[in-house]
Amino acid sequence: MSKWVLGIIGGSGLYQIPGIEGGRWETITSPWGVPSDQVYRGKLHGVDLVFLPRHGRGHRLGPTQLNYRANIDVMKQAGCTDLLSLSACGSLKEEFAPGDFVIVDQFIDRTFAREKSFFGEGVVAHVSMAHPVSSRLAGFAAEESAALVGRTHTGGTYLAMEGPQFSSLAESKLYRSWDCAVIGMTNMPEAKLAREAELPYATVAMVTDYDCWREEVAAVSVTDVLKVLHGNADRAGALVSRIAQRVAASPRTPDPDGIDTCLDHAIITAPQCRDLALVKKLEAVAGRVLRT
Repeated sequence: MSKWVLGIIGGSGLYQIPGIEGGRWETITSPWGVPSDQVYRGKLHGVDLVFLPRHGRGHRLGPTQLNYRANIDVMKQAGCTDLLSLSACGSLKEEFAPGDFVIVDQFIDRTFAREKSFFGEGVVAHVSMAHPVSSRLAGFAAEESAALVGRTHTGGTYLAMEGPQFSSLAESKLYRSWDCAVIGMTNMPEAKLAREAELPYATVAMVTDYDCWREEVAAVSVTDVLKVLHGNADRAGALVSRIAQRVAASPRTPDPDGIDTCLDHAIITAPQCRDLALVKKLEAVAGRVLRT
């Protein structure tokens, strides 16, 4: 049994977590390049917490420019045992209104201009993404969000688009026909990389708008998004505080979904055929299995 180290990746509008004790910014370098920012490390309700602003402080980076591999790698290096994503999104369902929170349980990845794996030529691995979200962490988030926000939806598919442009009307209607719940630009390949790093991952998607499928109202604009974003960010900080309290009261046992050991049978390249330079880069992510 290990202690919790709760990692938080904050999306648009969330650049700090209130209430952290002993907080300090810390630079962690990654062999995968430059992460979005330093990490902010401290304690919240007695729980070790590591926060990374996904777009960098001041929102310097767009969704395609994010170095997702470096971000996940530095969170793993920082000792995170579990990873909670907080992300602004558009709604694809009438009942998911701006201001609502959605605890995502599935993803559809429509991104195309991003590095999506730590593995490749020299070290090939295949992890399952059938159930991409940690049931334990998502359960904590759902219960605490319902108590705090009220308008919380448990379950729903997140459609990840490349961006940075918003959807066309035809695209928005297509994604609705697929029964997607929300649309965003950042949770893929983040969730895939978290799985490869054996980090249980969950997403709280914070609805800011109705995308553009609701033709009787104006299409989404940055101005509209920002109006909702700041209120959501305040509640997101409060939600993290509640989840930290929940974590503090819960012993950290092995992940019930087996995510923290998912690489045990995922690496297919024979040891004598592995690229040693790539093995070195994978130290934080996969050293547990590559060293054996």
